[in-house]
Order: sequence, then structure tokens, then C-alpha cells
Amino acid sequence: MNHQKYRRFPTINRPHRQWPNNQIEKAPLWCAVDLRDGNQALMEPMNLGQKQILWQLLVDMGFKHIEVGFPSASQPDYDFVRWLIEENQIPSDVTIQVLTQARDHLIERTYESLKGAPRAIVHVYNSTSPVQREKVFNLDKQGIIDIAIAGAKKVANEALKHPETDWQFQYSPESFSSTEVEFAINVCNAVINVWQPTPNKPVIINLPATVECATPNVFADQIETFCEHVNQRESIIVSVHTHNDRGCAVAAAELAVMAGADRVEGTLMGNGERTGNMDLVTMAMNLYSQGIDPEVDLTDAHRITQTVEQCTAIPTHARHPWVGDLVYTAFSGSHQDAIRKCLNQQADDEYWDVAYLPIDPKDIGRDYQSVIRVNSQSGKGGVAYILESQYGIRLPRWMQIELSQAVQKHCEENNKEVNGENIHSIFNQHFLAETAGVQLRSVKFEHSDHSNNANQQDAIYCTVKHDNIDTIIQGLGNGSIDAFCHAVKTEWGHTIDVQYYDMVTLGEHSDASALAMMQLNIDGQKVVACATDTDSSHAPLKAIIQGLNRFNLRNQQAA
Repeated sequence: MNHQKYRRFPTINRPHRQWPNNQIEKAPLWCAVDLRDGNQALMEPMNLGQKQILWQLLVDMGFKHIEVGFPSASQPDYDFVRWLIEENQIPSDVTIQVLTQARDHLIERTYESLKGAPRAIVHVYNSTSPVQREKVFNLDKQGIIDIAIAGAKKVANEALKHPETDWQFQYSPESFSSTEVEFAINVCNAVINVWQPTPNKPVIINLPATVECATPNVFADQIETFCEHVNQRESIIVSVHTHNDRGCAVAAAELAVMAGADRVEGTLMGNGERTGNMDLVTMAMNLYSQGIDPEVDLTDAHRITQTVEQCTAIPTHARHPWVGDLVYTAFSGSHQDAIRKCLNQQADDEYWDVAYLPIDPKDIGRDYQSVIRVNSQSGKGGVAYILESQYGIRLPRWMQIELSQAVQKHCEENNKEVNGENIHSIFNQHFLAETAGVQLRSVKFEHSDHSNNANQQDAIYCTVKHDNIDTIIQGLGNGSIDAFCHAVKTEWGHTIDVQYYDMVTLGEHSDASALAMMQLNIDGQKVVACATDTDSSHAPLKAIIQGLNRFNLRNQQAA
């Protein structure tokens, strides 16, 4: 790799640049170019049916300017433009745009394709950069200006032949980003002089980063310089069309808007030549996340990605900004714990403020079930969130640790992610499933009146089944749990200390059951067990029995 064969792109000396202090206050005018620029970049260009599907999506999303093709250079594009017009597919608030080179016969063919359109933007272009001038067209600067002027005149003259259509003109100095900014201004001023726009009848001057060749701040300087020096600025809509060669197309477009641009061209998901066009979805969502109305409908991310995939045959990367399948998903334990805690505190009437989630996934049609997913890298927070959100089981912190360890072991042994069903199964298997041994049959509890005798203890009498024999065990203590542990010690000699005990209700109606969760110390060994019962007083006793059975089984297996 010989880096010395490349040269650094020159910067613009603007010591008093204003754009770094500006903020985007509202959405720019969007122009979706999926059906033209996006389509020409596909290995297999879209057929008519695919174009119709994508057109409907763009209309439904609310785009008002849609570039629909290059009808003078492509018969399928020509046919699609005719379908739109002849089948009355263009809503009254939408303007179609078509592209043409600044060549007479192509401009004539373009107007032929647009016959009968209520409104249309004719977008004419010619290349202006030094490499294009010198190596492609072999022309000097004046020769390039002459091409632009001739194209502008032809566009204006052809429009006069079709007064039934409301025409708007657009000019692009193609490769603007690689053109000397002073020369780009001269070319555009020459075109503006031909078209003579007014504030009520503006023209669009579109400034493309045809190849992204510098950092976004340089492009912003180019745009700000252009806006300051171009003629009749009040009669011009300054548009930008950035490409993603350096991975900064969205940033360049955002900074361009800060520098004075009014309009942004791009494609859904950034499809386009080489590394692609500016991603309309990403930039619009960036605005939305800052409390700015993007003025396009992004509420159905699944439809957007599915339609683009269907029409372009390009899959959406799982980490694609805002709409990828995994962008709202946390596998990391610390991330999961932070998300769970924030979601539990987020109020509907407050500004969104959730760690690791810059927006509420529900806003674009995502549910919270995909926010936290569990693999071997996950922690207690994620496991707890899934069990709570999908099964209504709210675990105390100590139990979250126990379950997450069991889940992590399962993930490591199987080398794959687990879903909610898997986690619920692991919880049941490790802590809730009954272990053979002692069974609780019935309970009688006698509560003592401690007001008469502070030292008097409660009594419990339980019938248990052990070795197929019903046995009555009894004990004394401070409450039913303490008394039951005493009964176990009296009957079998095991000392049981309750380290942690929590109980939650499963369900919301009269048939709800209680889930008791216990960490026990049985003869110096830690045992975790859970049990459910419709009688909340029985559930903790069954959990102790479950713990005792697990303790016995463990020691039998060790022996």
C-alpha cells in the first residue's frame, strides 16, 4: 500500500465560518432518489412491479419530491414515468423529478416522457471537476460553462412547449465536491442567469458530493461559501446529494444543512453506487431523536426495510442505524441491567431518558421483547427483564444472580443465544421443578398470642409423605417458616437457616398463585429452591421441602 500516490484534499480558508455554531431546527425538503440513482446502482435494476411497490412506499412515507428515473436513457424508466402519469398515480402534493444530461436530444426525450404531468422537476446536469474537464471531456472551464448554458436554455425552451405542466428546473454541477468552489459558483450563476428564477418561482441548484473526497466539515465549508456568493440566493433552493465513499454521507448532509442547504437528496437505507447514497432513514431518524419532526413517516421500520430488500435484493445489515434488527438489542449484562432499570422508571409524560436507547423502539414499530436478548455475555439484568416482561415473574436481585448463572452456563454449553422460552424453562428446571423425596400434604398452623406471653412460640403441624409413608412433623418458632424449619430439624436433624426469602404473585385474578423463592443454608450448604401454591402460606414451606430434597439428592450423588 503506497499512500504516497494520493494527495490530501485542499481545505477552504474560512476563518469566520458560521455553520459550526448553527443547529438544525427543522427537517430539510427531502428528495428520494431510490427509483433513479438507487436503481442504476443495482446489479439487477428493478422491474416495473418493484418500482411500483417502492413508489407506493415513498408516497406513503410522505416524500414530496421523488426522482423517478432517467427516461431519456432507459426505456424501463420511460415506461415507468408514463405509467405514473397515465394511471394518475401522482398525489396532488407530490412532484416527480427526472434526470437528464445537458444534451438536446436527451432533453427532448425527457419532456416527451413527462407529457401530461401536472407537475415535474427537470433535473439537468453536466460534470465540472478538473479531472472530468481535462481527462473526460477535454474542455477548459469556458467549455464546461457553455455546456451548462446550452442545457439550461434547452430545458427552458422545451418547457414553453408544454404550458399545461407546472415546471421546476434543477441543475447539478456534477462532481461539485471535487470542483473548485469558485468555478462551481460561476457555472451555477450562468445557469441561473438563463432561468431567471424568482422567490415565487425558485430553481433548485443541487450540489453533489458525487465522490466523497474529504471530511464533512470541508463539504460544509463548500456549501457555506456557495450560499454566500451565488447570485439570487433568495430565488434558489440549495440542494445537496452526498455519497458515502468515506462513510460520512449523513454527516456531510447534516453539516451542509447547518451551512445553508435547504434540500437533501438520498435513498432509503443508503442504496447507491459504490458505498451508496445518503441514507434518508438515518438522517430523518437523527432529527427525530433530537425532538425535530422529520416530516416523513418512519413508524413502520419493518415495512421500510422489507420493501427495500424486496425491491433491491440487498439485505439490511443487522447493525444498520436505527432500523437494523439488532440496533435496540443488548446482550451485555451491564447494558441490560441499565436498560431494565431505566425502563422501570420511564414515565409516559417525561422526556425519553433510557440508557443505551436513544429513542423508544416502539416509535418505529419495534417491541421491547427484542431490546434485551441473552447469550453467554449477558448478565442478571437481561435475564430478569425477559422473565418479567414475558412471564410476569419479578425476581429479587439475589435470585437474578442465581438464574443468570444457570442461564450463562446453558449458553456456554450450547454455544448459542437463548430466548424467553429457554430462560423460563431453565428457571423451572433449576429452581421450580419438584425433586423426588419429601412431599408436603397438609399444614396446620397455630399462631400464639404474643401480647400475653412474649416468649410463647407459634406451632406448626404438617403431614408429609416420605418413603411413601405419611408422617406428621411438628415444630415451634417465630412464625410458620421458623416453626417449620424447627420441625424439619426435629424429624430429620437438618439445620436450616433462611438466607433470602421473597415471594411474588403470579397472575392477577382469583386463581393467581404465589411463587416463593428461597436461598437456604442446610447444614452449611447453600441450596436455592422455589415453589408455587395457590395458598401463599404454603408456598414457602413447599420451597423449604424442595430445598431439602435437592440437598439430599446432591449428597446422594456425591456419595
